[in-house]
Amino acid sequence: MEFVNGYIETLKKWNVFTGRARRAEFWWFYLGTVIVSVVCNILSVIPVIGVLFSIVGVLWSLTIISAAVRRLHDTGKSGWWLLLELTGIGGIVLLIWWIQDSAPGDNQYGPNPKGI
Repeated sequence: MEFVNGYIETLKKWNVFTGRARRAEFWWFYLGTVIVSVVCNILSVIPVIGVLFSIVGVLWSLTIISAAVRRLHDTGKSGWWLLLELTGIGGIVLLIWWIQDSAPGDNQYGPNPKGI
């Protein structure tokens, strides 16, 4: 998956919490979101418009939630597991699940995006 095309396609699904997302889709989108957030944080120190960049950075960071839920679906887990992030240590568990390969075949969240 090419970075720019993959990022734009995933960004179009910012509000889709159903279905599955392959590892490449999730990680390219994650990388792009981190880059945009870092740029917004750097620009947030500019007087007058800095607050605007701060708000945009936070809102942009929230777009990763739908991709993270679809990635969990791809591994056969409920999107509600994303709440583990609130525990602090849960981020490690989520990272392991996000790194895992897709669950083979169809699951309750839809067909395998890899087609296997």
